Amino acid sequence: MTQTAPRPTSTGTSGSTSEGVAARLAEAVRPFIGGDLPVRLEAWDGSVAGPEGAPLVVLRSPDALRRLLWHPGELGAAQAYVTGELDVPEQDGWTLESALTHAFAVGAERGLSGVRLSPRAMVDAIRTAAGLGALGRPPAPPASQARIKGRLHSLARDRSSISHHYDLSNEFYSLILEPQMAYSCGYHATPDVPLEEAQRAKLDLVCTKLGLQPGMRMLDVGCGWGSLSLHAAEHFGAQVTGVTIAAEQKKFIDARIAERGLQDRVEIRLQDYREVPERDHFDAVGSLEMGEHVGATNYATYVEVLRRAVRPGGRVLVQQMSRQGAGGGKHPGGGPFIESFIAPDMTMRPVGETVGLIEAGGLEVRDVHALREHYVLTVAGWMENFETNIDRIRDLVGEEVVRVWRLYLVGGALAFRDGRMGVDQILAVRPGAAHDLPAVRTW
Repeated sequence: MTQTAPRPTSTGTSGSTSEGVAARLAEAVRPFIGGDLPVRLEAWDGSVAGPEGAPLVVLRSPDALRRLLWHPGELGAAQAYVTGELDVPEQDGWTLESALTHAFAVGAERGLSGVRLSPRAMVDAIRTAAGLGALGRPPAPPASQARIKGRLHSLARDRSSISHHYDLSNEFYSLILEPQMAYSCGYHATPDVPLEEAQRAKLDLVCTKLGLQPGMRMLDVGCGWGSLSLHAAEHFGAQVTGVTIAAEQKKFIDARIAERGLQDRVEIRLQDYREVPERDHFDAVGSLEMGEHVGATNYATYVEVLRRAVRPGGRVLVQQMSRQGAGGGKHPGGGPFIESFIAPDMTMRPVGETVGLIEAGGLEVRDVHALREHYVLTVAGWMENFETNIDRIRDLVGEEVVRVWRLYLVGGALAFRDGRMGVDQILAVRPGAAHDLPAVRTW
């Protein structure tokens, strides 16, 4: 985390300089934030405003304000943060995580989502921005922001979206994930279980729920770096076919298959899920945190691919993130930051809606296992690896992407902690033949 010490200033009892950029901004934003600044604000001229002991927010350039004027709220703030025009340095016990928690709490307390601004407040804000040199054309988007074109969820656009996120490099992800390269929620028996053990437990859980036995055929839809495919083959004796549209992931898995001598048990295809040709073929199908990427209009197609690929009586397990609000609310992709910088075109919804779509697609849902609290612990493990390896990560991807990922990991942990997002394992069977799912289950 970047360390920034505030410059010496002359302050009154309110903790604000009598003149300067910070004080002018504090007054201008009062109508927008429902009162006094809840943070300590340091501006590019060295002036400071806001209460002592609060989280420090540093504005290094008028461009930070310009971004917020053009993209009010989360996106503008995120753009300014990742470029370094805005910073939230560790200071006086505050971290980015605790500062964001404080900001969310203040917003909820003041009911900011319902604030209505008067024309006078808007005019005053624009006048202040003009006086501070913050008006003008919008700054160019950060280099790390996704630039995705084409028809929504076309094959080409989906490949571009996945490439933006997953093709940073295999080494980059190896510095954040654990050795199995499982990029999905782990299964933590206790909060102190190491990340690697929690991911192994999750893979055991998935394979057990799927009822895998030696020689059974399994399809892994959206196989990532192969954690489930390799685990099912090595530890449960399954014959596995995995599909991914990320070229870097396929290269990685193919190398691991060769290293472990699994060429006769694991096949990885560079293939979109819609292009899977098999029907009534596999004994089991798993898909871990891939369904979020298919889009609302394509989810029925996704379910149909899972249904037709598995034999009648076979099991299907979908592990998928959820989001509160009908249809995922105003931002089913997770919010402007996630949608613009991390996972373009992602769609989440309440778990009940996903269960309904799976049932409507012809599968019988048998179990729904909520894992929301587990994701808080999983992301904490990723964050620890990230900070431990920060120098090498910075060498690989540069400071801007480092800041993107720090915001992504911290924000994601808070979303799961506070219940704005969830994650669930949904186990279903295909009707048409007897299934062997035990009547009494211990998971």
